[in-house]
Amino acid sequence: MSRIGKMPITVPAGVTVTIDNNYVTVKGPKGELARQISKNMKLTMDNGVITVERPNDEKENRSLHGLSRTLINNMIVGVTAGFSKTLEIQGVGYRAAKQGNNINFTLGFSHPVVKEPPAGITFEVPAPNKIVVSGANKEQVGAVAADIRTLRPPEPYKGKGIRYEGEHVRRKIGKAGAKGKK
Repeated sequence: MSRIGKMPITVPAGVTVTIDNNYVTVKGPKGELARQISKNMKLTMDNGVITVERPNDEKENRSLHGLSRTLINNMIVGVTAGFSKTLEIQGVGYRAAKQGNNINFTLGFSHPVVKEPPAGITFEVPAPNKIVVSGANKEQVGAVAADIRTLRPPEPYKGKGIRYEGEHVRRKIGKAGAKGKK
């Protein structure tokens, strides 16, 4: 039995969950999320507790069991608390500034890069070298953060670029380190 899949999901106060033919809709203070869960899973809800059960122990159903439970739980956490990812910008002259809802990046290119948030995502710039991407959908927050990181990924020699907060970038030695070896 899946350790994650068999755990019940408690629905907090202020959140409404509707399950219609494995189509789960979650409404809460931070928004509304909807998702189709696999038809193989059996979803039951009673007294504010959702349980996910699988029909048999086939490999596909075992893998979908924990996934389905986690997806529903992430939807509930998203509409109550929300998700956020923090990015750091390192490099001389590299910075970000907020312009309305958009972010204007100065990343060493000949032009400024302007990033517009998709629906359901908000950007915050607490400092010129920090960006916080937040929203209710965990997948969308991660995808937007990864998209921002691709504008200027951290390079291995000086470490300049956009990285996740706490991300360790493996550094390489440059030409001077190779000089002593023959």
